[in-house]
Amino acid sequence: MSRRFYQEPGFASSFEDAQIAILTLDGFSFIPRNFHVKEFAENRMIQLLVHHVDRCWRRVSSARLVATFGVSAPRAPAPRSWGMRVGFMFDPSGVLWHVAESAS
Repeated sequence: MSRRFYQEPGFASSFEDAQIAILTLDGFSFIPRNFHVKEFAENRMIQLLVHHVDRCWRRVSSARLVATFGVSAPRAPAPRSWGMRVGFMFDPSGVLWHVAESAS
């Protein structure tokens, strides 16, 4: 299910076999694990720095994440006290993703 979740907002699979997948969005890649500990996942945050947060966010907000995967609704990018515009989304395992624009 996690591969399908990440493909909805635009992550592409740059490598995939029966064991792993490498998912990429806007120059950022990660490998989701086929391992789940609820308490661990719900206490984790990943920050995704993208080149254009608004363009990325259009993909996130237009994806059917809530209806399809039953996750909490994404929260649109807004200025944060630490000086970045950041949007938030939860993946199906409970990990909180900060989607922010990189300075470079």
